[in-house]
Amino acid sequence: MQAVLQYPKIAVIQPQGSLNAANALEFERDLTTELTKNDISILVVDLGAVESLDSAGLMALLSAHKLALSLERSFRLCNLAPSVKIIFELTQLDRVFEILESASDLSAT
Repeated sequence: MQAVLQYPKIAVIQPQGSLNAANALEFERDLTTELTKNDISILVVDLGAVESLDSAGLMALLSAHKLALSLERSFRLCNLAPSVKIIFELTQLDRVFEILESASDLSAT
């Protein structure tokens, strides 16, 4: 379903296709696994290959965001397609998540 790239203290997860009720639980497990690794301080979810996102996918992201806050880790999204970005804007979740244009924006942080 997705690739996980490792950089020092940064993990990048790249889900593909749809994030929906059919795979949200597995996606949330993957996010939780990465966030709970001791050597990770930043988790980036690269949504560039995500074509659609439903409420279950949003809930998986929100759950991971909440976990990241409790672990005092950074959780960021990047590469949102316009069709996915509008979902975050309509739900005002663009105010909750830190959203980067691309993963290369990490170098500025």
